[in-house]
Amino acid sequence: MKMRILLVGNGAREHAIAEAICTQDVDLYAYMSRKNPGISRLCKDYALGDILDASAVSKWAGEHAIDLAIVGPEAPLEAGVVDALEKREIQVSSPNKSAARLETDKAFTRGLMERYKIPGLPKFSVLETEAEVDEFVSGMDMEVAVKPAGLTGGKGVKIMREHLKNKEEVREYAKEIIRKGVGTINKVVMEERLVGEEFTLQAFVSPEEIVGMPMVQDHKRAYEGDRGPNTGGMGSYSNRGYILPFLKKADYEFAIDIMRKTVRALYKDTGDAYKGVLYGQFIATADGIKVIEFNARFGDPEAMNVLSIFEGNFVEVMETMINGGLKSADFHFIDQATVCKYLVPSGYPINPEKGAEIIVDEAAVKQVGARLHYASVSEEGGKIFTTSSRAISLTGVAPTIEKAEEIAESAIPYVKGPLEHRRDIGTQELVEKRIRHMKELRNPS
Repeated sequence: MKMRILLVGNGAREHAIAEAICTQDVDLYAYMSRKNPGISRLCKDYALGDILDASAVSKWAGEHAIDLAIVGPEAPLEAGVVDALEKREIQVSSPNKSAARLETDKAFTRGLMERYKIPGLPKFSVLETEAEVDEFVSGMDMEVAVKPAGLTGGKGVKIMREHLKNKEEVREYAKEIIRKGVGTINKVVMEERLVGEEFTLQAFVSPEEIVGMPMVQDHKRAYEGDRGPNTGGMGSYSNRGYILPFLKKADYEFAIDIMRKTVRALYKDTGDAYKGVLYGQFIATADGIKVIEFNARFGDPEAMNVLSIFEGNFVEVMETMINGGLKSADFHFIDQATVCKYLVPSGYPINPEKGAEIIVDEAAVKQVGARLHYASVSEEGGKIFTTSSRAISLTGVAPTIEKAEEIAESAIPYVKGPLEHRRDIGTQELVEKRIRHMKELRNPS
């Protein structure tokens, strides 16, 4: 009898995970909030419902005799979906609600790093009352990033000089977070504004082991030239040999060591053994590598980069993240560069065009060598429509970033509809700009 695997979620990240799972002879089941065309066709069966309803997800999994599960997005982790599945004695290669606080509670994570003297921690303060905000702002002697402590879908952070002009705007936004509970926690984290180049490092984690994946650089800004409002991510790229062009092997090793120390500290502090994918968002500054945040799952779009070059038994990796033996699991990442570009509804993220039909020529996309993953779309009557979020990702894989970008860009015309994308992600001009910036930071004249 085939192993039955449950995937929770319905974005492009989950589509990429589903493909990795289905390279093995297993039966895939999915619990989705809306029908993802790519995931549904890979499934033995699927259900549409509230992926935050832990009771409903676990009940459906029990009825379908699920053996192993993985949760794609962060919100179901916070909602206790993993805990509910485990109560039914279903193994889950994702962290439980408590361990997922590394992502879902920034105040907790900053405090953990401080208590255990984990390197890469920027200057920070956690504020819980409006009086504390007034006191902090009155004595503020640095530019800051204002962060809701809870989940905001990657869009809640505001930074001085970029989003907030002065102390009064900092004060008002911080108070708004505390009053309204932006995210899921009525706390605000004030951090020093960091200047540098950001990068993502994802790792498979078992209670005793951590195995890193290739570095990726995401692009949060909506418009070309890194302009416009923050989004969930407009695209990303990775380089051959695990290391981004503007960084060094030592940066990779330093970042993975931070992640290793963090999961060990989590266990010492709480008794929670982390299992699943851990995503570290870092920034390389003139003063070294700093931690921006941790996420308790694959990134989106970063999952498409690393899973497009993953080779091996992903199901075995899922099992070893729970039971151990991760370092001897059968997998590797092929030595290729990747570029992922997101197609988003016109007007995204401020006023996205919802409900517009898009027409996808999957055969043509495949013919030019790109990989397509459906994201936040709605399939009705065999037609595909936009929602208010990112629609489709296209990923190129090649020996160089420049060639991978050309492949991804060449697939764009085969997805028709009122969609936009950033043409500059992965271009030689943009990558060289990153290299120059990092040289200026590390070797100021």
